[in-house]
Amino acid sequence: MEASQLSSAVKALAAECGAHVVRIASARADLPTLERMRAALARGDLATWSYDDAYASAASDPQTLLPGARSVVCIAVAYATAVPRERRGRGRVSAYAWSRDYHRRMQALLREIAARIDALAGEPATRVACDTAPIAERAFAARAGLGWIGKHTSLIVHGLGSAVFLGEIATTLELEPDPPLRTSCGACRACVDVCPTGALRGDRTMDATRCISDLTQRRDAIPPALRPLVGTWVWGCDLCNDACPPSRAAGRTGDPAFAPLAEETAEPDLQALLRLRGRAFARVRETAMGWRGATVLRRNAAVALGNGLDRADVPALAEALGGDSSPLVRGHAAWALGRIGSPQAYAALRGAAAQEPDRTVASEIALALEPGALDAALCVQRT
Repeated sequence: MEASQLSSAVKALAAECGAHVVRIASARADLPTLERMRAALARGDLATWSYDDAYASAASDPQTLLPGARSVVCIAVAYATAVPRERRGRGRVSAYAWSRDYHRRMQALLREIAARIDALAGEPATRVACDTAPIAERAFAARAGLGWIGKHTSLIVHGLGSAVFLGEIATTLELEPDPPLRTSCGACRACVDVCPTGALRGDRTMDATRCISDLTQRRDAIPPALRPLVGTWVWGCDLCNDACPPSRAAGRTGDPAFAPLAEETAEPDLQALLRLRGRAFARVRETAMGWRGATVLRRNAAVALGNGLDRADVPALAEALGGDSSPLVRGHAAWALGRIGSPQAYAALRGAAAQEPDRTVASEIALALEPGALDAALCVQRT
């Protein structure tokens, strides 16, 4: 069977399995992507992650995924479903984490497609990747004409927008590659302008250390000057994707498998999230926001409650400040109480200051009690 016929057969079987869009790239190393990743590492854009030059080299060359690979089958599945209503006291979660962990659904889909490609080849000829191995998925998807990389650094797919899950299947089969698209974002800056933290530069690069999605996933303290800009996001952020005109035109018609697992996974009660432990966390663990653990989510809830500026949340924050086992959570609860700044909040801070054993938390309490300190930090950040 010729390469073009094989390509058509692979695309057809992938669509039958549930892939929304399928395109094919050659498996040659992507040197421009390697250089872009090295530049990002040199700028410190990925400082909160463990990426290094070895990772960049592996991600830009499909041979590290499958030695002898000739082609990369790139697929996209839309996941944007109906947006929950925003309510007081509720946090915001990126749509990719509303359902059961998407890795399971995507890996099952990729394995099914790969098995059928192997059957077509008459021998094992594939290896799949979906955040399971180093591969620059957006770069190879763009090379394959699956979409184009927007100024928000996500891949934009015609008709689907940027709310898509990507997956790759490296294969030793010689398939006919698709040409890249000539589409670009033009003069549009909707995603850049909507980003509260200024993480997006407008040149398809991003300082991930300032991205709300990354801030909510890091294990250490969120920088104090960035906390007010996180708003009520407790996991991820969809602001740039939702502002993107192609995504707005695509609507919320993603695969129903990615609809919210429950109300609490799409718009969690922030006070309940601040107390997240044990059996309650077991439910969250099913989603993509469970992998960092309950402590990170409690920290994020404290920040969101502080940004809600609701005095009714002070007792819950005071409880966390005085009783949470994690210094990380206690420190952010102190910040939140200082941000709310009510007499009850200051009383809780003064009461905790006398008995806090952790130096970092004690420093957070002292800063929260200093009049105007939090607002001053935010002003410095904005300038």
